[in-house]
Amino acid sequence: MRSIHPSHSITKRKYALLSSLRAQGVTVRLDNSSSLPTDYLLVAEGEEVTEPNRTMIVGESGCIVVPARDGQPARLSYGPADSAVGNGFARAMLAGPDLPTAADPESLALLALAERVAASDITVLINGPTGTGKEVLARTIHNNSARAGKPFIAINCAALPETMLEALLFGHQKGAFTGASSGGEGFFRAADGGTILLDEIAEMPIQLQAKLLRVLQEREVVPIGASVPQRIDVRIIACANRDLQDEVAAGRFRSDLYYRLAVFPLTTKRLAERRQDIPALAATMILRHAGNRTTIPWPTAEAIDALGRHDWPGNVRELENVIQRALLFAAGDTIDAAHIVFDRAVTPAPILRIVDTNDAEALPETLGNIVQMSEFAAIRETLQACGGSRIETARRLGISERTLRYRLAKAREQGEDITRAVSA
Repeated sequence: MRSIHPSHSITKRKYALLSSLRAQGVTVRLDNSSSLPTDYLLVAEGEEVTEPNRTMIVGESGCIVVPARDGQPARLSYGPADSAVGNGFARAMLAGPDLPTAADPESLALLALAERVAASDITVLINGPTGTGKEVLARTIHNNSARAGKPFIAINCAALPETMLEALLFGHQKGAFTGASSGGEGFFRAADGGTILLDEIAEMPIQLQAKLLRVLQEREVVPIGASVPQRIDVRIIACANRDLQDEVAAGRFRSDLYYRLAVFPLTTKRLAERRQDIPALAATMILRHAGNRTTIPWPTAEAIDALGRHDWPGNVRELENVIQRALLFAAGDTIDAAHIVFDRAVTPAPILRIVDTNDAEALPETLGNIVQMSEFAAIRETLQACGGSRIETARRLGISERTLRYRLAKAREQGEDITRAVSA
């Protein structure tokens, strides 16, 4: 991450901004040391600009954000009442909109911890709900490590076909199985020297978990069809949106693999539990998705208040959807509360009641809920009858395993963990 050199005036007037940037990993140089070509210069409105391509002019009048373009310096202006959003815009313009964003004390502490972990080479397990930035945290660890110049390969274990997962991860030799007309190195060897992220690790078939355990223990892989193991130098980061200790207790995850992965566990929290992140995240996402707009829209206090009162069942991923939608609706230079449209209103769980199908008014309000609840109940009962086997459950329901995983994830997002209920 680049360093910044604030002028004396900025140091006096925008100390809170500098503190916020420093807390997020930006190096703030208050001395008169010479700057590098990648460093950024912060000057106050009216001060001399010597290098416009890497200068941000910071003012206090109005709410204005203009990224650097066509040889012109970046401009940012906001008062104390808008500092939560303004500091977010500053961080995104100085550090880049794709790097981690945080303002909540616990989120800042997590990022600081991730940077410390990056300095070592230990295996990391990141646990947290879907859409809370687990992959972003994993990339942060990689980018701050000695492996930053090597590959970072992210694999979603739930998205890969189960029949191909072994070959894709560990590689295979030519002719090792039907259709293997050529060899494949696999993701582990492709990531040699770098980092491999195993997302949704809880979805990995248990028969492959033993092979992954060997990779962790011996730092070598045996491609399908090969008899000689091949050494690899890879850092492994695993992510899960379910409690792996519960999965171990239910017999779906190997305990020895769990303890190999959880050398250093990190946990991401729901967005609703870290609401101070919302203004900064909103600013970062506005900058990321604003495209080529001459002036970036600024969210009003009412818009930020609307974002802060939402429960965010989809977490940061849902917030990004809302921001993209708001940018589409906002034609001017501000995003108002009217432009904030959520995916769906969060309401208490519906009370199941018998509905008269001849009642034209009652049916449209409850039919969707009843269908979904019936679907979840069918999956729960079938999974129970199949002893927790997802393969057999999918076969009996006439759906693919991938569709079953999607339905189970959807149920978890709505507060019903069917697999945990079945194993209880």
